[in-house]
Amino acid sequence: MAEKVKTVVKLLGTFVFVRQNYAAMLHRFRKYQRVLKPGINLKIPFIDQIAFVQDLRERAIEISSQAAITKDNVTLQIDAVLFIQIVDPYKASYGVESLEDAITNLAQTTMRSEIGKLTLDKTFEERESLNHYIVNAISSEVEAWGVKCLRYEIRDIEPPFNIKTVSYTHLTLPTSDLV
Repeated sequence: MAEKVKTVVKLLGTFVFVRQNYAAMLHRFRKYQRVLKPGINLKIPFIDQIAFVQDLRERAIEISSQAAITKDNVTLQIDAVLFIQIVDPYKASYGVESLEDAITNLAQTTMRSEIGKLTLDKTFEERESLNHYIVNAISSEVEAWGVKCLRYEIRDIEPPFNIKTVSYTHLTLPTSDLV
């Protein structure tokens, strides 16, 4: 945390320089005082300190591969990317202990829940609407943390090996052998 504060916020004694698209939380006697905006800000040495620094730019959070079970009891491995942006640095700093971990866990459970409502065939067909449902579900939850959920993109849906083999065999067989 200390290295990030130094690169984003320049501490010059009584002056604090906050870079563009960042916000810093100023504490006075270890209690929240105010949000420092980009530019030059004043602080009282030894009394004021920078507690949190928030990046206000759009950020991509990788949702690692995980198992999800469809309505027809097929286990899929799914990984995705969630795009977020902090809109309220105060809520992002104090609303939840570990913002990125909380958002990742919320995205994973929401995705598993939405996949559980669909069959295997529908999961592949309704990928875009699935992304939309997940964004809506996450957005309502992370609003209290000062975060805006912009997009959710499913990168890869991988069915079990036996289903892949059956699908591949079915595609390679001549149509006369299917009857």
